[in-house]
Formats: sequence, structure tokens, C-alpha cells
Amino acid sequence: MGSGGGTNSFNLVNSTSRAMSNRSSVPRLAVDANNSLFKESKASHRRERRSAGGLGGVSNGHHSDEVVEVQILPQDDNWGDNTTCITGATSERSISAEDISRLGSDVRGVSGFFLFHMWLGSVVAALLSVAALLSPLAMLLIPKLPIWDQPWKVQACGAECDGLLISFAFKLAFLSVACWALFFRKPRATMPRIFVFRAVFIVIIVVILVCFWLFYSVRIYEKRYEDFDLTYLSIVQFADSLIISLLCLHYIFVLMLEIRHLQPQYFVKVVRSPDGASKCYSLGAISIQRAAVQLLENYYRDFPVYNPFLEQLPVSGSSKKHSQSFKVYDLNGSASQTSHTSAQTSGNGRRTTDRLYAEHEYEKRVRKRRARLITAAEEAFTHIKRVRENQEPSTQLLMDSQEAAQAVFPSMARALQKYLRITRQQPRHTMQGILEHLSSCLHYDLSPKTFLEKYLKSEPVLQDERELSTQIQSWALVCDVFLSRPIKNGLTFILRQGDVSLMATVSDLPHFNITEEVVDPKCNRFVLRLQSETSV
Repeated sequence: MGSGGGTNSFNLVNSTSRAMSNRSSVPRLAVDANNSLFKESKASHRRERRSAGGLGGVSNGHHSDEVVEVQILPQDDNWGDNTTCITGATSERSISAEDISRLGSDVRGVSGFFLFHMWLGSVVAALLSVAALLSPLAMLLIPKLPIWDQPWKVQACGAECDGLLISFAFKLAFLSVACWALFFRKPRATMPRIFVFRAVFIVIIVVILVCFWLFYSVRIYEKRYEDFDLTYLSIVQFADSLIISLLCLHYIFVLMLEIRHLQPQYFVKVVRSPDGASKCYSLGAISIQRAAVQLLENYYRDFPVYNPFLEQLPVSGSSKKHSQSFKVYDLNGSASQTSHTSAQTSGNGRRTTDRLYAEHEYEKRVRKRRARLITAAEEAFTHIKRVRENQEPSTQLLMDSQEAAQAVFPSMARALQKYLRITRQQPRHTMQGILEHLSSCLHYDLSPKTFLEKYLKSEPVLQDERELSTQIQSWALVCDVFLSRPIKNGLTFILRQGDVSLMATVSDLPHFNITEEVVDPKCNRFVLRLQSETSV
């Protein structure tokens, strides 16, 4: 492709020597560092053959390989123009080869402050949970520890005390599992505002611990050396009351954070700019920032992949202006003249007609190349046969799934490359990713349409390899209300990431009035109505 190779090209090496035609050879793929898709062009082959001493030249009966270099940039309607070179200096919307190579890579990085902000709330809650779990146990062990000058004068524990200790152990185990499930997990999102319910929960834990330890020091610790006025049963009951308080607090926290928002109360419509894709969801009574988190989870699961290159459809040749000729007569004379006028008199009408022709032509080309891709994939899969264990070993070369994928992929690579080019999916799929996906399909004995599903369907968003390679997705939340406040009817907020914006509009779900209507059994009787013109 002339000078359009760049960094986003790879070489398809295919032997053309007639002397080697009798040998069994496996197609070889030489992929560069960017692993981009290749383009097989007849015009490029002809130019390479005509070049003397080139890599793809064949002269004087000597053999040499043909090398086709391709640039995977979005092109205009001139698909066959191999001399077009797109650079980053063409316009403000142009994308250079270096920019394409950086697509899918997270250049933001993760700073130490971000990690501190990400884990601060979870770490504080986890440390307080550990302190709350160890406090009742410490209250029981302090009188038994050999750290005092003289032992505590506490009455021995009886049968009632032993039963209470067993109950205390099980309650402590249940509380440990509950705290582990609720607090010891990776945070789903980093929110800009404080999490009100979690902050209130932390404050209540601190208040409970301070109160219990204060009463423990006044009521129990100060009476440790009195003449057996203190019983160990009272210490166990005091620690057991702390466990019960923490269990009740944990139950309330689960109701407020995990169960309260499950009941749908609001209807939220999410519209993506600039392509206009929209989805609708129902949410419960949660804050604005938590609603944004839930909407982003649904966005990555339900929305199609945003492809900015599909915003401008190629202008088709069939969308040119159609002119009509009219014959105009002069009333004062016998002469007549022919006038050519445009069929569309207004500029808006012309743009509408051109867009209609362009969309129709584009959809037809997409369907055509989709059908060719499916046919090529089905034919390629017929060349692979799985060898069973009970079958006798054949004289043919046995290959694993990766080698089989490299062997059959060139037969459908051209159709796949054309389909990805017309649907503007080249930056989303790399050569290495396609070969790995094909190898997995062959390994698990999947059908050709299962292999093509990844390229024929553009949803969900997480199907995109660039989104999967980014571990942290940063979004900006824009709202006129404090983000820690709950959502309400008529609220609108925006989520932005680069050129993509999600507008969420909140509305109340209506109250449904369901009435009962009883059908009289006497009304379920029918009579056959006969007419003279019927066949009955």
C-alpha cells in the first residue's frame, strides 16, 4: 500500500514458487508488534510483482515472497484507493497511526492518592469491624490474663455461665462471617462524596465500643480486687450484650444498604451521546452517586459498543443529484427551450435524499459482506477435522488448536477484514485476539457462527478488547444536586468519559391500582349464529 504501512500493518508471507508446489506447506503469518489486521489487495500484488528486486517480485524464475503492508485506518468511500495516506495532520478529526496504536491502552495510570481514596472507606470499616469483634473476646480474657500483680477476685463460672459462653462463641462466629461478607471485599467504585450510611454506621460502632468499654472500666475493672462481689457470669453477660448490640447494628446496616434499594421506586432513562443509544432501568431509594454506579454497571452490560467511525457514513455514488429536464414554451413566440432543473429544490431536501441513499447503500454493502463472511467461515471450518482417541493415527500432520487456527484463518481473513473495515471495527480487534478466539472455538469444537458472533454483534460494551484491558474506568459525574443526596423525581445527571456522555433522567414509578373483576359464569354461554351466506 505505497507508504501507508506504518506501525499498524503486518506481512502476510505466502510462498509463490512453483518449485515448492509439490510440498505440503502450512500458511504462515508474520505479525508485527501491533498485531493489526492485514489487507490483501490485488493492486498491491501487481505493484509488488512489477517492482524489480522487491520483496514480492518474481523474475527470471527465481522465487521470492510477496509482502502486503496495510494501514488499518478508517477510510472514505474510495475503498480501492491504495495510494491514500491518512496522517494526524490532515484535520482535527484525523487519527494517525500512532494514535491508533494507543487505542485500548490506559494512559491515565493509577496514582497512590487514587488507591488511598479507593480503599480508605473499606479499610476504616474493616478495622472497626475487627475492633468490634475483638472487644467482647477481650472483655472475657482480661480477667484470666497473668499480667496482674494479683489475680482478680471473681467468683467461678458455673453451669449457667458455661452455656452462656457456648452461645457467645456461636454469636461471635456468626458476626465474624457477616462482617467478612459485608466489609472485607474490594470496593465496586470510588465515589466523589462520602457514603452517608457507611459513615453513620462507623460512628455508631465507635459510640457503642466507647460506651461499653467505659462501663466495663467503671463497673467491672474497678471491682476486680473486692472480695468476690464480682462474678464471672456478669462479665460474660456484659460481653454477650455487646455481641447482641453489634448483631442488631449489622442487621440494620444490611437493611439500609443491601435491601432497601432493591424495591423499585424510580424509572431512569439513560441516553448516550453522540450516537443516541438509550436504555431504561428501575432503581430504588439510593443516593445519586450510588445510582451512577448501578447505571454504569448496566451500561457495560446492556449498551452496544460505541463506534465513533460509524457517525459519518460513506457517501455513495448512487446518492448523487438526479436531474430532470423540463420543456418550457414561450407564450409570446413559437420558440421553446429545454431547462434542466434539480429534482430537489431545497437544500434540506437534497441532504435528506443523499442521506437516504447513503444509508441504503451502506446497509446493502454490510449485508453483502456479512453473507460472504459467514460463507467463508463455514467453508474454513470444514477443513478442520477433530481426531478422536479411538481413531487410528493418520499419515497427515496432527496440529493443536493454535496451529489449526493459523492454518485455516487465511482462507477467511479477507472476508473478515472487509467486514471489519466496512463496519469500522478494525481498532477493536487485533490479529492476536482473533487468532486466540479462533483457537478457543476450535479447541471446544464450536460452530462457525459462534466464532463470528463476536464480530457480528456489537454489544455489550465489555465485549470490546480495549474496555477489557482497562482495569479502572474513570467517569465524571455532573449534577446540580449534592451527590450524597437521594435521587428524586425530575432529577437529571450526566456521566462523561471522553467523547461519550450518558444522560440519566429520573422519574417516579406510578402507583398501580389493581381492581378485581368477577366474571359471571352465566355469561360464558354461546350460541352459534347462522347466516344464509355461510357454509354452515
